Amino acid sequence: MAQQKLALITGVSGFIAKHVTLRFLAAGWAVRGTLRSLDRAEEVRQALAPHLTAAALANLSFVKTDLTSDDGWASAAAGAQVLVHMASPFPMAQPKDPSDLITPAVQGTLRALRFAYAAGVRRAVVTSSIVAVFDENKRGVQDESDWCDLKAKGTTAYAMSKTLAEKAAWDFVTSAPDMALTCINPGLVLGEPLDGHVGTSMDLVKRLLRGRDPMVPMLGFECVDVRDVAEMHLRAAERPDTAGKRYLAAAGAMTMPDMARQLKATYPQRRIPTKVAPMFLLRLLALFDPAVKGVLPMVGQVPKVSNARARAEMGIQFTPPTNALRASADWLLTNGQV
Repeated sequence: MAQQKLALITGVSGFIAKHVTLRFLAAGWAVRGTLRSLDRAEEVRQALAPHLTAAALANLSFVKTDLTSDDGWASAAAGAQVLVHMASPFPMAQPKDPSDLITPAVQGTLRALRFAYAAGVRRAVVTSSIVAVFDENKRGVQDESDWCDLKAKGTTAYAMSKTLAEKAAWDFVTSAPDMALTCINPGLVLGEPLDGHVGTSMDLVKRLLRGRDPMVPMLGFECVDVRDVAEMHLRAAERPDTAGKRYLAAAGAMTMPDMARQLKATYPQRRIPTKVAPMFLLRLLALFDPAVKGVLPMVGQVPKVSNARARAEMGIQFTPPTNALRASADWLLTNGQV
């Protein structure tokens, strides 16, 4: 009988990470999840329990680690066959000091890879982001060959953190050539959460549903369903031919006005704004609202990327973005989050 494979999944309490953990456990893997505090272990178990057999859930364990400290990482990595590194700070508003995001993202990625490699792990899947791919100076459709321009005027601290962390991962495997790395670069991740800890990525949908803003900015996002992102992580871990490659997890673009109109049509009784906010108003709001200030450089941009590699090489059939948006909104409303 073949020995059960063990995946070390970092930041296991995250919105996306819970789905990734669920997908690995359902596929027969054992999962050791890292947490900054073991107080959240039961939260993760309860989120996954309704979707798994008792035997599959029994294959989940936890270990305490932190991106900023070496403590716990050696025991976390011991015996694992694959590292799935997902833990990374993700703010709604940009910090005053970019290093508050960049340092833990880069050092945490290197720390996870270094301890995994020392423990004999030779397969790694790192969760990056579409922001590490999208070059705002380039027009037309972009793909995995593109990189964020760190010197561009509108580059946010978050984009810098994800880009530098991914570059650090690729640099690491050049000095450890027997370590096979795959990076997954999701767009805006939507879909149904597994519990009430929905994370920052759902705040956008909450904000639209609450209707507190009189208008919405012309912001564009490549969107993807969280279940598709989870499936891509599993296929990356299980398919050797994905090693050495990046994969965009993106199902199609929607602007915030598109989202607002979709939600308004689905929930006509809610006061959801659909008018587009002029730039002068956004600049004014940015003086008082850190979330608006954080997105100001991206106003007017609608990223266009190709998901051809994920479809062709992984066989992913992406959920339409409108379906993912509706699933997010339905869950938020049903569970009293707005």
